[in-house]
Amino acid sequence: MELFLAGIFIVAVVYLITKISSLQEDLKNIKYKLNRIESQMELPENPIDEDLRALLKEGKDIQAVKLARETLGLSLLEGKQYVDALKEDA
Repeated sequence: MELFLAGIFIVAVVYLITKISSLQEDLKNIKYKLNRIESQMELPENPIDEDLRALLKEGKDIQAVKLARETLGLSLLEGKQYVDALKEDA
């Protein structure tokens, strides 16, 4: 009986890993498409960018990442990447 349950558990874990991998690939494709659409459209700059640039000019990179995360709902990595992109544009 324990061997049967272990087998079911292993199959379930493999299934979940496969599904997660598939979802990650779908998300990657969606992000790619959104980036292509964004590059073709004339979208206004996010109003928070001015505040973030001001913080960056003062050397307050960490505060800029924190503000970006709080305002835009980004993860730590996404916030850092967002702020780094603003740095490169400056």
